[in-house]
Order: sequence, then C-alpha cells, then structure tokens
Amino acid sequence: MPRSVNSVAKRARRKKVLKQAKGYFGRRKNVWTVAKNAVEKALVYAYRDRRQNKRNFRSLWIMRINAGARLEGMSYSQFIGKVKANGIELNRKVLADLAMNHPEAFKAILNKVK
Repeated sequence: MPRSVNSVAKRARRKKVLKQAKGYFGRRKNVWTVAKNAVEKALVYAYRDRRQNKRNFRSLWIMRINAGARLEGMSYSQFIGKVKANGIELNRKVLADLAMNHPEAFKAILNKVK
C-alpha cells in the first residue's frame, strides 16, 4: 500500500504560522522552524501579558489615588478604608480618573469620607 501524505493540510498549517510571523525580523519571518518557535513564544508572551496588563493598570490607579489623597493629607490605605466604610461604590479606575482629571470632584469625595 502506498504511503499517504496530506500535503494540503501541512501547507495550510505552515502558511498560517508564517502569516502570524509577518513583520518579524530576519529568518523569523520566512524560515518555518524559526518562525514556528517565534510565533509560539509570542503567543506565550501575549497570554501572560494579558494578565500582567491588568496588574499594571491596577498599580497605576493606586498610585494616582495615593497622590491625590496625599495632597489632602491622607494616605491611600486610610482613604480606601474610609471609602469602603462609607459605602461609596466607586472602583479604583474611576477614583484614579477623578484624582487625575477632576481634582475638585475627588476632593469632594475626600471631604465626604473624612
């Protein structure tokens, strides 16, 4: 019995990976083995960094809230504790935006929780 090969599927798989590697530098964009490794590594980084991005933004929001709170003589932890105790249901993203772009509104929240 002759050997059966599925070149159509094989080529499609390779074309898909090489298309994902478009824009890479050097052999990473056109040599199958190198491109395959580069694309796999890129996908791992993408997966990891989707989670890392959330951490980075939360950290940024905390820094901005802390800076805004300290202008009024209160630390971040004290401020967040009092916000929770007073039942103000604004998340860190909104509080950071207020601290950065609307300082008078942020100051009003600070005065309310003091």
